[in-house]
Amino acid sequence: MWIDSHCHLNHQNIKETGTPSEIIARAKEAGVDGMVTICCRIREELEELADIAATHDNVWHSVGTHPHDSGEDDEKDITADDLIRLANQHDKCVGIGEAGLDYFYDNSPREDQKIGFIKHIHAAKETGLPLIIHTRDAEEDTINILRNEGACDGKTKVLMHCFSSNKTLAQQSIDEGFTMSFSGMVTFKKNDELRDIVRSVPLEQLLVETDAPFLAPIPHRGKANEPSFVVHTGQLIADLHNVTREELAVQTTKNFFNLFDKAKKTFKG
Repeated sequence: MWIDSHCHLNHQNIKETGTPSEIIARAKEAGVDGMVTICCRIREELEELADIAATHDNVWHSVGTHPHDSGEDDEKDITADDLIRLANQHDKCVGIGEAGLDYFYDNSPREDQKIGFIKHIHAAKETGLPLIIHTRDAEEDTINILRNEGACDGKTKVLMHCFSSNKTLAQQSIDEGFTMSFSGMVTFKKNDELRDIVRSVPLEQLLVETDAPFLAPIPHRGKANEPSFVVHTGQLIADLHNVTREELAVQTTKNFFNLFDKAKKTFKG
């Protein structure tokens, strides 16, 4: 059994490949028995994501504002207390985020990104739910904010989603005990450094994801990604760690439920 720890079932690009029910059915046929559909814009997306999760077994969702959207007025108005309330209000909300810093695109002012990131950290600490982090070209600020806000206390659950940063942040994440999730990017031919990072991450700290509809792995690169494709990423990571595909599926599923422990309450195995 595989779990896609990060996808976007409501994204327009994935909707072009089928309804959520059809996409979820294809995933189950491929051996993917669960997934988390991620929130990027709370006011626009949360209720739709909650409805998808409520009507499908083993589909969960998060609540959060993507750093790209952290400068939007209707997202800036959302407080840490709002995040806590919304997370507690939905039975199948299992994570806070995705939140963080993106200095590559800088779609929102960096100060707004930092403020948004901090409120998500506080919400994760208060709820006990994992903090789902997006970081790109912002390694130093990301780790410094996590440390300054007390997220490196050994108690706060932190997930570095779709890890594609440098070896320094990778080692810091390993040392802090963060969980690290890898997408189809690890299958891309020119990503030797990322594959080296994957080899360095202890199996107990690994998750797999699609980030669908983005970053489809080889052999589906160029297509809209979907949760069924996570098995290809899983196979590559298994090869890098010299374990079988089945062993990695078991380990990453165990890791998922250790991190997203709220998901255990509604899991139907």
